[in-house]
Amino acid sequence: MSDAAPTNRRRIALVGAGVIGRHHGRVIDRLADRLELVAVVDPHPDRAQQIIDEHGGTAYASLTAALAQADVDVVVVCTPTGTHGELAIEALRSGKDVIIEKPAEITVERTDEIIAAQRESGRLVTVISQHRFDPATEVTVDAIAAGELGRLTSGIASVDWWRGQSYYDSGDWRGTWELDGGGALMNQGVHTIDLLVATMGRPVEVFAYTGTLAHERIEVEDVAVGVVRFASGALGVLHATTAAYPGMSARLQVHGDKGSVIIDSDVLSFIHRTPAEASADERAYGESSKTINQLDEFPEASGATLSAGADPGQLGAVAHRRQYENFLSALDGEAELRVSLETNRQAIAIITGVYESARTGRPVALT
Repeated sequence: MSDAAPTNRRRIALVGAGVIGRHHGRVIDRLADRLELVAVVDPHPDRAQQIIDEHGGTAYASLTAALAQADVDVVVVCTPTGTHGELAIEALRSGKDVIIEKPAEITVERTDEIIAAQRESGRLVTVISQHRFDPATEVTVDAIAAGELGRLTSGIASVDWWRGQSYYDSGDWRGTWELDGGGALMNQGVHTIDLLVATMGRPVEVFAYTGTLAHERIEVEDVAVGVVRFASGALGVLHATTAAYPGMSARLQVHGDKGSVIIDSDVLSFIHRTPAEASADERAYGESSKTINQLDEFPEASGATLSAGADPGQLGAVAHRRQYENFLSALDGEAELRVSLETNRQAIAIITGVYESARTGRPVALT
């Protein structure tokens, strides 16, 4: 735990002391000049104590108890997805600002309930979408905004991961509709789907298939494939799986009539842009040689600035902290909140639309 003890720090109640809760505990500790962990909520005291031993705070068995007994400014929700809404709404009705681990909830309707509570309370809510803060994502979004990719034509979001049976057997909530809200797409694919929305814009329709092909004793899919149509007319392809042994990467491709971008495992692996006022080279066939790839212009986004042997995942850890910093700056009125409930709602709409389409065999309009 940090030795720093400055004043005027926002006091945090962390709800959920599992793997992701422990990660949030580390992020909070790295922002010790602005945050203080005062409460850790978990029905398992031993799990809460692990975080308290490292980062401080007091253990509580429920959020209700923490809000009644501790002086709290911000509630951070890191519990199974299907419990996010009730906890976030309780915090909002108690006058607290809220950070919710992705996704906000398991359905659009339940997300809308949080949105309604947030508007009634006047408090601030963000949903963890840290990959929007990756340098690779910011380079891509900036290129799109500058018109350097031209008219966007298509996007591909693919998550080719593996989760062993022991992963699903490790918690009663894993692989359930009630608490997990879905499988490979809702749990593992949500971040990449969110980046597809961040780059391609508002989704309006989806058609999909899902399957459970490599795991037992789960209710949800371990493979999902689909297509999505965006308000701009651009088309997208979705693919998410936890049945791709031994597990590979999460990848986003964005294509336009003046340029393209590929982000692989959170780093930029390809980018070609044409100035908005210029015409792209007319070629009978495309070209993908190194001279076409402008990657060298973005060393941070491509991971080139990482030290030798460093894990590219370090970029993700920095991005998580940057989202916290944006949230705090928005609370101080110094910056606009970059990820809201409404932002996350679009990704949830795509995912739940996939499930509805797979169930009915029909395209699903998204609202």
